[in-house]
Amino acid sequence: MYRHLLVPLDDSDLSIETVSKAVNLARTLGARVSFVHVHDHDAVPPDTDGMPNGYRATHRERTHALLTKAEAAARALGVPCDSVVLEGNAPHEVILDTARKSGCDLIVMAPHDRKAIRGETLGSQTLRVLAAGEMPVLVSSVQDGGQVHPMVDIIRREHRALAAVLHAWLHLLNHAHPQHPTVATELMRAMAHYVVKFPLALHRPSEHDYLFFVLRGRTAVVHAELDELERQHERERAMAEALGDEVEHYAIGQATLEQLHDAVETYAHFTWEHMGRIEGVVLPAAQRYLSEADWNEIQATVTRPGSPRANGEAQVAYQQLFTRIAQLAST
Repeated sequence: MYRHLLVPLDDSDLSIETVSKAVNLARTLGARVSFVHVHDHDAVPPDTDGMPNGYRATHRERTHALLTKAEAAARALGVPCDSVVLEGNAPHEVILDTARKSGCDLIVMAPHDRKAIRGETLGSQTLRVLAAGEMPVLVSSVQDGGQVHPMVDIIRREHRALAAVLHAWLHLLNHAHPQHPTVATELMRAMAHYVVKFPLALHRPSEHDYLFFVLRGRTAVVHAELDELERQHERERAMAEALGDEVEHYAIGQATLEQLHDAVETYAHFTWEHMGRIEGVVLPAAQRYLSEADWNEIQATVTRPGSPRANGEAQVAYQQLFTRIAQLAST
């Protein structure tokens, strides 16, 4: 029986589906999981259109988020895990070498890589690992029919938007010069405003008030996880609001660049873990236990007159704020 799974990940949306399936398999087998990301210097990150300037250069921040999300999904299900980031011109060789050195007995891979994500054939790295024939390889299937309900896409898209702002903010702070204490204060004020207003006013109600409520009525298997996520929502509100205060303290010289960086990094890490639990545990459970009628009810409730998401002016305002962040970051 398999005891140690190696799960290679890129930073595409479908990776979290592979994480969910690998973690559930490991839980069934009583196995541990090692996640690995092999950095491809020539790859272009997906979904960069409209992202704040410098987003393409935020590989370190995005990789940290990817692996934090994967580990959070594993821990939520009680699966022992670890992760590593490696470099290599031939990712499949790095994957196989890591599997040998780590004592893994099964490699779980997505049926794609980023360059082939929209194709119907196996990704090149998956094919090369299979062709090596060194150890068993399980190719994870994609979502049945390759389709998910529009509400799942909405939640994932909103996660990406918030993540893009946080990646760009961390990148800005990581490369700020300590001799310039007023670095990009206006930009960071806009970022802090977005972090407070967008998730709390628009995104979180979709999860907490609608998705979680309906899912609780269909299965008890994620009740404990939903309880934890709801507690996290309350903590997140306080942390997000504190970020705005920290930016103002920095602007008037009452906080150092290092203190501001630590505050943003702590919030970002908390956010990655929260997203990992949502994307790796809750959404897969929702897609398993909710019917089409349930999903349609959630969407109808979310968009009913008077709800935050039905407020077209509010949605335009958030998009304009995101655009302003991108424009400020490009100056």
